[in-house]
Amino acid sequence: MDHIQFALSTSQQPRTMFDDIRLIHQALPGLGVEDILLKPETGDLCLKSPVFINAMTGGGGIETERLNGLLARVAKETGMGMAVGSQMSALKNPIERNTYKIVRKENSEGILFANLGSEATVQQAKDAVEMIEANALQIHLNVVQELTMPEGDRDFKGAIDRIRRIAGDLEVPVIVKETGFGISRETAVQLAAADITAIDVSGFGGTNFAAIENERRSRKLGYFQEWGIPTAAAIVETKSVFDKTLLASGGIHSALDVLKAFILGADAVGLAGSFLKIAMEKGEKELISEIHSLYEDLTMMMTALGARNLSDLAFCPAIISGELFHYLTVRGLNPASYANRVKN
Repeated sequence: MDHIQFALSTSQQPRTMFDDIRLIHQALPGLGVEDILLKPETGDLCLKSPVFINAMTGGGGIETERLNGLLARVAKETGMGMAVGSQMSALKNPIERNTYKIVRKENSEGILFANLGSEATVQQAKDAVEMIEANALQIHLNVVQELTMPEGDRDFKGAIDRIRRIAGDLEVPVIVKETGFGISRETAVQLAAADITAIDVSGFGGTNFAAIENERRSRKLGYFQEWGIPTAAAIVETKSVFDKTLLASGGIHSALDVLKAFILGADAVGLAGSFLKIAMEKGEKELISEIHSLYEDLTMMMTALGARNLSDLAFCPAIISGELFHYLTVRGLNPASYANRVKN
């Protein structure tokens, strides 16, 4: 609950670099809104919606059980997949299990992601999946959060080997995600060799867990406040070396952000903080309404771009400028290549 309250009170800076992307309007799109298809291509993850509810909550007693139940009902109503927060607390303390099990109770047929950190064993991963009858497992990487957390871990050796073992032994797909500090090209290369199903880049620009953990410290680690790879840059970095399912999250708030993530190469998009804020402040019905509005806005913009489906967005030209242009240029990722691309 501390994390939830700090996530709501800690201001989120729009530092994703999505503002450095300008779309190229198509005055003859050749289609109408009724032609637009919003089902993503995510392979074994089987997502039905372009957007999913990303990992946030669980393990905080009755309050987080109620919140997870609300989010699960929203996911059911809107056709979204949903990830729970880290289940390690429930593996260590069985009394917390209901705060996670509620999601399958409320959404019996939905796509649900279990969640554990990279310190988990194969058996813990299997137990987490069984706990919520999950369709996939998220393994989160949170080095900066742990280093900033007063009681956090300080040793991260062996993480890639544990991820590889889990991916090899689990019967469900394995997703590796960051927690708001982004996946670099170098990290994506290592993950690609670990035989995982998907990467969620979870870039800088959304909920800042360094800022949250600094609120819990007597001596703040200010150098981690601005640490990380902005989400737009992390998508391009990861896409350049990873040819499986790419999920984008981190400071994504609007249909325009979602659209730009797809244009950069994402296969589906996760939202967490913005959904949490609406759920806590306005309630379940308002969150469902906001999600349907997001679908409508995404459909309208795809029509204006002449993109019949989400895969077509990867061929829509866009101009990249400003800080994102500079970042991609010095990393050797050729931002100009987005300006004149066409579908074959």
